[in-house]
Formats: sequence, C-alpha cells, structure tokens
Amino acid sequence: MIFLVINCGGNQEKSSSSESTAVKPSENGITKLVVNSNDLMQFDTKELRVVGGSKVELTLHHTGKLAKEAMGHNLVILKSGVDLSSFAQRAIKAKDNEYIPEDDDVIAHTALIGGGQSTTVTFDAPARGTYDFLCSFPGHWGLMQGKFIVE
Repeated sequence: MIFLVINCGGNQEKSSSSESTAVKPSENGITKLVVNSNDLMQFDTKELRVVGGSKVELTLHHTGKLAKEAMGHNLVILKSGVDLSSFAQRAIKAKDNEYIPEDDDVIAHTALIGGGQSTTVTFDAPARGTYDFLCSFPGHWGLMQGKFIVE
C-alpha cells in the first residue's frame, strides 16, 4: 500500500499542480490522500495514486473564504468510461443532493464544502486503471479535474 499526501504550500491564490508522492502507509493500512481546493476553482493536484483493493481515506480541504453556495467544492471519482461533460450536466440538476446525480457512475465522493471547511470520505479502491475525478459544483469541472490512478 501507499501512503500519499498531496499538499500545496504558500499563497492559495497561486496556481499549482503538485505531482503525486508515494510514502509509507499508515499503521492501520489505510492510504490517505489530501487534496486542497481554493476560491479560484483549483485543486492542488491533477493526479492521485493508490494501490488496487486498498482502503482509501480522501480528505478535501477548501482553503478559500467563500461560502459553499457561491464557491462550493467536492471531489467526485467517476467509474471508468464516464463522460465528464455528460456527468457535469446531470450534476447541475442534482442541487438537492449536493450536485451528485443519483446514478451508478460514481465510485466515491466527498461532501460539498465551502471556504475554511474540510471533509473526509473512506472507500475501497477499485480495480487497476485510470479514473477521472472532478468537482461537480456547476461550472467547476472544466478547471477542477484530474486522474485517480489505481496501480
């Protein structure tokens, strides 16, 4: 298993794209991922890596100041082959469910959060492959997306 921490230091208003870094797993065998988001509609990474079948703990921090109604962020990992644009269009209609459509296209997702908040979700990594992740808040997916790679 891999213990992975992705973090962006410095001013939140600067654009950054961290590379994923592999380190030792935690004592309990959970792969921990940390992703930061900001008020400029950015994740601090475009790539997350885990080992297939491992338990994953994904934490999303919103380092901005705007409320979730204005600049909410989540992180949604989609099943293989799901079209991002199509998913984003369905997500717009799912406001009452924090912009997560009620279909089976999602592997895992965090809650929708606003500035200064954090959320964590735990799930089992899917089979080996490359999966897309995005923020499903309306209009964010074009900038806030990346690859979830299972080795």
